[in-house]
Amino acid sequence: MDRRRFLRAAGITGVGVASMGALGATAGTAFADESAQKGPSDGAVLNFALNLEYLEAEYYLRGVFGEGLKDNQIDGSGHLGGVTGGYKVRFESDLGKQYAEEIAGDERAHVDFLRGALGNAKVARPKINLTDAFNAAAMAAGLIKRGEEFDPFASENNFLLGAYVFEDVGVTAYKGASPLISNKTFLEAAAGILAVEAYHAGLLRTVLLSKGLEIPAGAVSDARDSLDGKSDLDQGIVDDHGHVNIVPTDKNGIAFSRSAGQVLNIVYLNPSSVSEGGFFPNGVNGEINTSDDNS
Repeated sequence: MDRRRFLRAAGITGVGVASMGALGATAGTAFADESAQKGPSDGAVLNFALNLEYLEAEYYLRGVFGEGLKDNQIDGSGHLGGVTGGYKVRFESDLGKQYAEEIAGDERAHVDFLRGALGNAKVARPKINLTDAFNAAAMAAGLIKRGEEFDPFASENNFLLGAYVFEDVGVTAYKGASPLISNKTFLEAAAGILAVEAYHAGLLRTVLLSKGLEIPAGAVSDARDSLDGKSDLDQGIVDDHGHVNIVPTDKNGIAFSRSAGQVLNIVYLNPSSVSEGGFFPNGVNGEINTSDDNS
């Protein structure tokens, strides 16, 4: 990952690197700076991840159970925002429902884990929009025309396509952030979450393909690619020759990375350098909050 680009996107150039002991012994304590080193602190990186986990958790929990995170799972520093949109999906298949239920539990657990690890340094859930943002994303992908609406909670297929907007992004976000984490305990934990997100993404891509949704999924992939820079990073669930492509990798069989700025380009639905928009109308909470300029 281009470290300078990450720092530019984060808007920080010299902050302390946070250091804590084993998670079980230090959960609930604040991060403390040890030395002035270049790069975002471990706390800043984990809080950036927490914002993304808030988004995923709210999406899945509302789709599966009809309600999101509890009040004791969303407080913290920064502006606490509400969630617009989301309701219980009427799943047509047992597989789709079981997939969504399992993922919802995992995402809720990720929120709780990161909040516990961050302790008093955790950020609050920012304002999240699951209505206008999906309409904009679907229009950018060409799934709907101007004036039409895309409701990801209206059907099982819509819900899976909506989930596809996030899942691959989560994998690339954790991989891109891993070189920035100095504490080995946190790095191991982040690697564990990355593995879970990769399982989620692979399962979702497989289900989408089994349902014959490779064309709209490819459109979503192209839309993400148009936001995160000039490089052709994103890959659909079939390649240009129509071959199955469940696992998106480079020529070495390695998953690719996105910087925090590129991730924010996608969730803000904007190729320019901005600090709010899309799924986070008021931006994310924490030090890392600005997208890259890919316009």
